[in-house]
Amino acid sequence: MQLTDCDPEEQRALAVLGERIGAIYLRQRLGLEGERYGGARLSHRLIRAGLTLGGLRKRGRRNVLNIQVRDNTVRLPRLPPALDGTTLLHISDPHLDMDAGFLAHLIERVQGLRFDACVLTGDFRFHGFGPYQAVLDALAQLRPHLGEQVHAVLGNHDSIRMVPGMEQRGYPVLMNESMRWQRGDAAMAIVGIDDAHYFRTHNLHQAMAGVTADECVLLLSHTPEPYRQAAHAGVDLMLSGHTHGGQVCLPGGIPILTDTPTPRAYVRGAWRYRAMAGYTSVGCGSSVVDVRLNCLPELTLHRLQRA
Repeated sequence: MQLTDCDPEEQRALAVLGERIGAIYLRQRLGLEGERYGGARLSHRLIRAGLTLGGLRKRGRRNVLNIQVRDNTVRLPRLPPALDGTTLLHISDPHLDMDAGFLAHLIERVQGLRFDACVLTGDFRFHGFGPYQAVLDALAQLRPHLGEQVHAVLGNHDSIRMVPGMEQRGYPVLMNESMRWQRGDAAMAIVGIDDAHYFRTHNLHQAMAGVTADECVLLLSHTPEPYRQAAHAGVDLMLSGHTHGGQVCLPGGIPILTDTPTPRAYVRGAWRYRAMAGYTSVGCGSSVVDVRLNCLPELTLHRLQRA
């Protein structure tokens, strides 16, 4: 595989990744990334102008740093008894390069929280193109506050080129892969799929290839869009983000836009589809504009209980 726009070190790292996930998958993801349009959309500029003219920009910017900590109790019939009471910290859509002061506020909110593992459901950077070193540096500063067990997936803003750097900094990235979280003799499967929104490089069949039929399965997906496929594949709990809960909402938290074809019932908070429990985080960061209205950012503590 020719990666002429990479330095030799990055070429070697991506070659190793290609051996792990498959050369065609890697080539497909890199090719799609190269087709991304990097300019600011007219709609984005109009949103910024409208918020400024309406006198809402300052309040919305203050809200960006008002990160809430939300609790969500999930009852799972197949959860092993030894994992009853497990708490997961869920971080989604931090867009770490959107605001220079955001990282310090995020670290401050994480400090003091008690959890057994941390899961991150993508969109670590704001721009979907260009350099990403600043994002890797920010992730390195955040990592000491996330505990020993960390699992991540990429979002539609993230480049697959970030994976080697993320993993070197202590963020194992599940690229249509699974692993087992072991506690004594008990275990649950943690499955992660690639972005199902823009790149559509997710592969649930491949990701769950090593999962047995009787295991409790946690799925990490950047977007809730493949919720139907996940439920029928035997997933017990699906955690996602991407929608920002609308980010700029009408009073009462009613989203105007969610950037997903997913039904509104699944674009924020806890939900259930058939036997599968789900949760869509509104995210802890902001995108397009550094404003949140009627939809405060969040970190989520999921407390797993055996039903």
